Amino acid sequence: MAQEGGPPFLFSLFMFLFMLSSLCDCHPHSAGFMRSTTAARAVSNHTARKVSDIATEVAGYADVAKQIIDLAVFGAAQNRSHRRLADFTDTIGNRVSGSHNLEMAIKYMYNAMTQDGLDVHLEPVKIPHWVRGKESAEMIAPRAKSLAILGLGSSVGTPPEGIEAEVLVVQSFEELKRRASEAIGRIVVFNQPFVSYGETVAYRAYGASEAAKEGALATLIRSITPFSINSPHTGWQDYQAGVKRIPSACITVEDAELMWRMAQRGQKIVVRLTMGAKTLPDADSFNTVVEITGWQHPEQVVLLSGHLDSWDVGQGAMDDGGGAMISWEALSLIKDLGLRPRRTLRTVLWTAEEQGGVGAQQYYNLHKVNMSNFDLVMESDLGTFTPVALQFTGSDAARKVMTEVVKLLVPINTTKLEAHGEGTDISPWMQAGVPGASLHVADNRYFWFHHSEGDTMTVQDPQAMNLCSALWAVVAYVVADLQDMLPR
Repeated sequence: MAQEGGPPFLFSLFMFLFMLSSLCDCHPHSAGFMRSTTAARAVSNHTARKVSDIATEVAGYADVAKQIIDLAVFGAAQNRSHRRLADFTDTIGNRVSGSHNLEMAIKYMYNAMTQDGLDVHLEPVKIPHWVRGKESAEMIAPRAKSLAILGLGSSVGTPPEGIEAEVLVVQSFEELKRRASEAIGRIVVFNQPFVSYGETVAYRAYGASEAAKEGALATLIRSITPFSINSPHTGWQDYQAGVKRIPSACITVEDAELMWRMAQRGQKIVVRLTMGAKTLPDADSFNTVVEITGWQHPEQVVLLSGHLDSWDVGQGAMDDGGGAMISWEALSLIKDLGLRPRRTLRTVLWTAEEQGGVGAQQYYNLHKVNMSNFDLVMESDLGTFTPVALQFTGSDAARKVMTEVVKLLVPINTTKLEAHGEGTDISPWMQAGVPGASLHVADNRYFWFHHSEGDTMTVQDPQAMNLCSALWAVVAYVVADLQDMLPR
């Protein structure tokens, strides 16, 4: 039927052009063009839409969000992520890069998530393979005392007979440089105070090379922690190119302060250090990927993640077994409710994060060609204690959307959106402009246990993990199901 008041031939011409346009859009040769312009259209659509319209759309997910929260916190899935983590860490134990345990962990998770009814695949990567070997340290003078140590990742070992030398104790890199002549032929002990992890970790990372520049034979670094019960904390350290590589280990806060007090009294301190550490050729490993495919835009992705590897002490329950488990649990919750978002939900369990995000960097290199289709990247790697807020990095327009999304978390009282999403594994994406989010939890105790024998299931609380899982699932699902991608 022609439009009222218009000639019939004009209506016929309009319908012909409309049908022709539709056919062109469906033509196989235009598919690539359509995919490449999807993100651009999403941005322009978001720009055109009013904030009030977006708020209304997001608010429409209140019932779904409540269903997810109820299932995770009060329903059949209550405590499930905690049970899964306990089963996993009790069965496998710790999982350092290159180890047989890490290989077993990947197989375990592949089978477990497949049995959960999810679509799982593995993506191969090469990862570092450092082995601790036998290690020990003893103070010989001014009195005999065994020192608790953990060699630092990538450290070289000592000669088989060990290194016995006088100790120089310093509290900063600046003090080391001032006393450079005293470092020659000695073991340098760094007794730096803990300010924050981000600031103080420089001593663990660069202490060996800085001391080697001044002629030191080895370094012992005060563990990077604000609290200690004579517990050494390990971690990765980086040798500088062109600088002699000397052995490096962390010692406890108590022993670092003991030697500092002795040095202040003018006492001569002698330590014998023995380390069997060595680096083997890179090992084969995998990033573990699990998906719920989107019904409308399967090529567009909301990515959730945690890392599957850990250090070779404790159980790796907190760092980062919990983050890996809630990233699996989020997909389980959505699947159990029969939900399927517009876009694909993809959980990636990274390998070799502790060595500097090695698995994640290779994932980025492989998938960055599709960067325009990555809607949001999420990482949980600062514990799964009680959630406090969602941290977010993105454009102002994207932040307005995410501000509305976290309002859906009223039932669990985590409606705060903070600046600066963070995570070693998602940082390449955020640096390239992809919106990123991380979980902010009540982490005041995180560095008490971090990279130590204390990182066990005893640290984990099932109710806190329920809340983290609920938050993770709600945010991921809603962002993946919104009409438009987050604007860049």
